[in-house]
Amino acid sequence: MLRTSCFAGMVLLLGGCQLVEFSPNQAYVPTQERGLTRQQLTRLQTAPAPDDTIRFVFVGDTQRFYDETEAFVASVNQQPGIDFVLIGGDISDFGLTREFRWVHQRLRLLSVPYLTVIGNHDLVGNGRAVYQEVYGPLNYTFRYQGTQFICLDTNGREYGFNHKVPDVAWLQQQLTDTAGTRQTVVVSHVPPQDEDFDPAVVPAYTAALRGCNRLVFHLGAHIHRFTVGQPYQDGVTYLTTYSLQKKRYHILTVWGQRKYRLQTVTYGLDW
Repeated sequence: MLRTSCFAGMVLLLGGCQLVEFSPNQAYVPTQERGLTRQQLTRLQTAPAPDDTIRFVFVGDTQRFYDETEAFVASVNQQPGIDFVLIGGDISDFGLTREFRWVHQRLRLLSVPYLTVIGNHDLVGNGRAVYQEVYGPLNYTFRYQGTQFICLDTNGREYGFNHKVPDVAWLQQQLTDTAGTRQTVVVSHVPPQDEDFDPAVVPAYTAALRGCNRLVFHLGAHIHRFTVGQPYQDGVTYLTTYSLQKKRYHILTVWGQRKYRLQTVTYGLDW
C-alpha cells in the first residue's frame, strides 16, 4: 500500500510541474518561453520610435557567460533611448535546452525587446530543434521605422558545407522586397570572411549584398572581437562584435540614408 501511494504521488508530481528534464537533449520548454522571436517582435512593434532614428545594442556569444549576461542586462538598462537588443548567435554552448532557458531568464530582464540569430554552437546536438522551439525560424526578417533587418543562418560548417547554408536565394528575395524600406541591415553569426562560412557560397552571398544599394552594413559575431571594414573592396561594410565574455558591446544608431554611428560600451570590469 505504501509503495502504491509513493508511486501515485510521484506521478502527480511529475505530471503537475512538467519541469523534470528526462534528457539534456529534449526540446520541451514551457509555453511562455516558446516562440520568443514572435513575442519580442510584437513587443517591439507596439512601442515604435518617435522618428526614423533607430538605436540598438549588438553583442555576440552569450554561451556560458551567465554572470556576464546579468551585468550586460544591467548596463543596457541604464542606456537611454535603446529600441532593442540584437544577440549575434551562440546563445548556448552545447545546444542544450537548459542553456537557452538560463540565458533567456537573464535577457528577459532587459527593459527593451531582444532578438537573436542562430550560432554554430546553437546547432550542436539537438540545438537546432531547441532554438526553433524557443525562438522560432532560423531565417527571418522584420522592419522597424523604415529599416529592414534580415537575420539568417550562416553556419555553413555545421551543415557539412552543403552549399545550402546560408540560403542565398532567400536572402536575395528579402533584399529585393523594398516595400516600406529605406535601408537594410543584414545580421548573421558567422561572417563570410570566416573559415566556418561555406566557401562555395561566399561569391553569391557577397554579390547579393553588393547589389543592395540600401544596405547599411552586415553584422556578425563568432570571432569574439570587434572588427569593421570592407574586406571585399566592394563598398559593403562588415562589422563583427564582442562576445559577452569581453564585457563590451556596441550601440549602433542608424538614420537617414545609410547613415550610422558606432559606440562601444565597456561595463563590469574590475580595474
